[in-house]
Amino acid sequence: MREGPRRFEDHPLRSAVLNEIHARPFHMMEAPRIVLNYAFMTDAGHAGAARDRLAALCARNGLPQPAAEARHHVVDLCGGTLRWESHAEFTTYSWDVRGSVGALPADTPFGEAFEAPGPLMVAVRLDLVSDERPVADMLASYDPGSLAVSEVAGGRGVIASDFREDGDGYTRLLVIDRGFEPQEAGPVVQRLLELETYRTLALLGLPEAQRLQPEIRRIETQLVANTARFRSSEGFEANRRLLDDLTALAGELEAGAAESAFRFGASRAYSEITHLRLNAMSERPTPGYSSFTAYLARRMAPAMRTCQTVESRQQDLSRKLARAAALLRARVDVELSQQNRALLDSMNRRARLQLRLQQTVEGLSVAAISYYIVGLIGYLAKGSSVVGFELDPTHATAFAVIPVALFVWFLVRRIRSRHDDGHGD
Repeated sequence: MREGPRRFEDHPLRSAVLNEIHARPFHMMEAPRIVLNYAFMTDAGHAGAARDRLAALCARNGLPQPAAEARHHVVDLCGGTLRWESHAEFTTYSWDVRGSVGALPADTPFGEAFEAPGPLMVAVRLDLVSDERPVADMLASYDPGSLAVSEVAGGRGVIASDFREDGDGYTRLLVIDRGFEPQEAGPVVQRLLELETYRTLALLGLPEAQRLQPEIRRIETQLVANTARFRSSEGFEANRRLLDDLTALAGELEAGAAESAFRFGASRAYSEITHLRLNAMSERPTPGYSSFTAYLARRMAPAMRTCQTVESRQQDLSRKLARAAALLRARVDVELSQQNRALLDSMNRRARLQLRLQQTVEGLSVAAISYYIVGLIGYLAKGSSVVGFELDPTHATAFAVIPVALFVWFLVRRIRSRHDDGHGD
């Protein structure tokens, strides 16, 4: 009999969940090292194409190919290590190779044969160096107005960046090894690359917020104008037109909110990951320089607040439109009820008139039918001699009037009562 958990049936997702914690392990890394990191925006279709292109690249170089549903893959290529990762809306390629600060190696995986899976969003060059010179001497090529410098790993490393593109289009990151332990450089490098990627993606919400602000302002202005109309509008048609206007405004607002919901939600998530990466590095400020945390807080916080403000304005405006529409709809419903009541009163009056007309017609019908029947009886009396006895037509007609009239009246009432019973059913 089998012992242990292997004798149980595994959940279909058990392996995926267990392996996820090992999906992106830190890698051992030592100076000098150059790391190139790219992030391309990809949807579900582009992500599959990116995996196929990576598989073709690996096949051309005789390397192991990624699995059909793989979300990350690592191979040795062009003298360095290429790491590929697929995320929800972007795909990253990271390649590191032994080298010092200066020109890039002539042979990289991102040459003319490389096919980008989507639009480029992040391009980073990170240099890991071991140097004991003063930090200021190593940062002469960086923009002093945007420079952020911090100590990490208890002072055994220094990180620096001005977050600007160099002449090759890369955002430059510098990591100075001042005595890293063997397992410390890799996590610092990976967190810095993720930090730059996620802080860039977090800022994607700002253009969306800026695009929506004029539209939200226009809807707010029209809501104020429509509220003023609400106080003075009278009559069913005027209120109905106003309700149509409010409904149209609500539709425009909800369309914009639906379009921006994913972007704002993603920006919040990316911003939180950025802060988590900063906290994980346990940086210490370097005298004379801004720390990474302080620099990014000063630059990112206003953008994130703008996104939050626009999202809050959307939600608040949606509630105001819903309240105004509900009040106006109640007024329209009341006026419609009054119109329906007036219509019912009119229908009742018509029904009473029809009843009176019907009663009049019934009386005339009784008289007309009785007249014809009495006439027939008179004709029978005139021809009574044919059967052997003779009746006076005048007397026969006179005696037949009342019985015939009563009989016809009773018959008409009987027919009408049956019709009334049928309508009641």
